[in-house]
Amino acid sequence: MMQALIVDDEPMQVQGLVRHIDWEALGYEQPMTAQSGEEAIAIMAEAHVDVLITDVSMPGMTGIELLAKCKSDYPKLASLQTVMISGYDEFEFVQEAIHLGAKAYVLKPIKTDELEAKLAAFRDSLEKKNHIELETSKLKEKVTESYEVLQEHYVKDLIEGAIQSDELLESWCRLLDLPSEDWQATLFLFGYDRLFPSNPHDAKERIMLSEGLIKCVKMGLSEFAGTYIGKTGADEVAVILLNASPIDRVKLEKQLSFIQDVLKEQYNASVTVGISRECQTWSDIPLLYKEIKHMMASARMAGYGQILYFDHAEMIEYHDFRLYEEYFPEILKLLDSGESENAIVYFNHAFEMLLAQKPMSFSYVQAFGMGLISELIRKLKRTKETDAEMNILLWQRMIDCKDVEEIRTVVMAFLAQYIQLKQKEQTVQQHNLIQKVSRYLEEHLHNNVTVKQLAEQFHLNSSYLSVLFKKEMGRTISDFVQEARMNKAKELLRDPNIKIYEVSEQVGFQTAAYFTFLFKKLTGTTPQEFRDYYYEE
Repeated sequence: MMQALIVDDEPMQVQGLVRHIDWEALGYEQPMTAQSGEEAIAIMAEAHVDVLITDVSMPGMTGIELLAKCKSDYPKLASLQTVMISGYDEFEFVQEAIHLGAKAYVLKPIKTDELEAKLAAFRDSLEKKNHIELETSKLKEKVTESYEVLQEHYVKDLIEGAIQSDELLESWCRLLDLPSEDWQATLFLFGYDRLFPSNPHDAKERIMLSEGLIKCVKMGLSEFAGTYIGKTGADEVAVILLNASPIDRVKLEKQLSFIQDVLKEQYNASVTVGISRECQTWSDIPLLYKEIKHMMASARMAGYGQILYFDHAEMIEYHDFRLYEEYFPEILKLLDSGESENAIVYFNHAFEMLLAQKPMSFSYVQAFGMGLISELIRKLKRTKETDAEMNILLWQRMIDCKDVEEIRTVVMAFLAQYIQLKQKEQTVQQHNLIQKVSRYLEEHLHNNVTVKQLAEQFHLNSSYLSVLFKKEMGRTISDFVQEARMNKAKELLRDPNIKIYEVSEQVGFQTAAYFTFLFKKLTGTTPQEFRDYYYEE
């Protein structure tokens, strides 16, 4: 049963709601009552409340202030459903309450059937939420009990690089009884050569072939200890072989052809298998996966159904590919999105990956540095003669480098210069953009432009626009509009020929009553008092 709390300074109003609503039939306990916001806070601090029904206007703490205090001071009331009761026949008076999380409002005199409908909706919403929480809890228990499900998630997390900390790895090690150290891992990747060859538009066949692949791999490798199997896509399965003896590895590799034959016979589908080099740390698994994917994609141009071993020649080819297809684009993307710190981290990561290659080639590292600088210069699109001279000096510095750390220092210095130039450009662009936005708002005060409409007008994401506007202007869009409306209103009020309701309309208010209410709240005087004072001067 749900529990409601009614808050109103009018005892007759409270008793009327208690007596005339069939609380039990709606799934509620007999409601608790309070005659002030302070009394309501005291009750909610001690008792569980699902639904709050409160009047907007009360002496002392108003209904809006009550809701604000619940939201700021009592985290346990985060799911509280609230109905605001208003004596004013206009929505604008409860806009602030809706902003604070009120789910509904009703007007005085209260219609019992209207309030009952809202209470029933709240009950249904809370019951669904409780059901979802229960099902989530059951799912957690089920997942913990399912070793295969854990394996699949573990393999997927490793390959995607989602295990970013030793603490998370240790947690996985405890769940799967894995060694946290002394790794000797090989990655096997099984992939259909053509995704669902007979009918790519048949959902049933897609599911059947996807499930068939992982079942065949599990069946073929089930007898081998230290194998961890998981899907990495609808047409792909990965197997991590951990700390296997040479004999076990040979036996496992003999099963690869068997798995290919079963899939060919059962599903008329060819499968290519890629086998990685060995690695000693869990953090190398995402790189092994990328290396194998590249090798398999290249090998499929020569034929399907192969078993491929990753060797040194493949590694050199992959790193050449990665240099221009992954490292450079990712660094540039991070820089363009303003993530300069992450760009520097990624550059150092890429640099260390190059240094880790055996044997490490100085000329290859130098080519990487020069290639990255070339891409950055091209992005800047600067053609001044002085810039050209600077670029020549930069190339000379790169050529004069005697070791890889000198190369790193030169590239890092240019990265810092690039970031500084881009930040200046971005600051100017953002300033000009927000100035355009603010002018647009001032010119369209009467239109009640929403943030979403504003974002569409300037081809931006609404959240990004809100953050950018506050950063540039020092206040939110709504605060800026409210201030602009009041300033425009003051200007119009100085003209005695413009009626107050006309001022209200021209600055974007739907009713003169709410305009008067807000004007007094913000300026301390009513519009008429402001006008009278102006002419008295």
